[in-house]
Amino acid sequence: MTIRTILLEARRFLFCAFQLAFFMPLVAQERRVVFEDDFESGIGRWERLDPETWKLVQHGSNHAIEITDRASAYKPPVRSPGHVALIKGLELENIEISFKVRSTKDTGNHRDCCVFFAYQDARHFYYVHLGAKPDPHSGQIMIVNEAPRLALTKNEQMTPWDDQWHNVRLLREAGSGRISVYFDDFEKPLMEVSDQRFKKGRIGIGSFDDLNEFDDVVVRTW
Repeated sequence: MTIRTILLEARRFLFCAFQLAFFMPLVAQERRVVFEDDFESGIGRWERLDPETWKLVQHGSNHAIEITDRASAYKPPVRSPGHVALIKGLELENIEISFKVRSTKDTGNHRDCCVFFAYQDARHFYYVHLGAKPDPHSGQIMIVNEAPRLALTKNEQMTPWDDQWHNVRLLREAGSGRISVYFDDFEKPLMEVSDQRFKKGRIGIGSFDDLNEFDDVVVRTW
């Protein structure tokens, strides 16, 4: 075997190792549940930045939490979502959050729900905007960093909203900065990016200015 062949094989091995390390599904890592809420005991475990636009709703014997008004009394210091509900007493680095969501009003291209994570304060956090039709302000993974929200992704995939319940899952690995978002299909992410500016922080759900119901929230960490 020549020196050139050895170098080529070594390079190929290192490239494969990098791909395996970065793209290995995070679901393979062992996780523990640290938070669950099906809203059967109310909404007291959530800090709602505008409590007047969130309420507990009942469908038969099942309860959910609902955003009731597109407008919000909460006015963020920089342009970012107006409907934010944060889990009380929970700050994490590595997270998996999953939940059910139903959009209750078709508002067109920006019909959305949002997922918040690594939330430091109202000027420093990440969120996913699951907007129906992607553009620089819709259907992207966003960062708020002392300035109006900025897209970290250039997603071109639609979020297939209708009037039914859907399943959302978000994975965040603080070490690599990797963020993966899934909508119904938990095998293939709807969008993915890596950013390491914020690590540990709060977690939440909500929307930019749309109407949704949420249920069966589960948070895991590792």
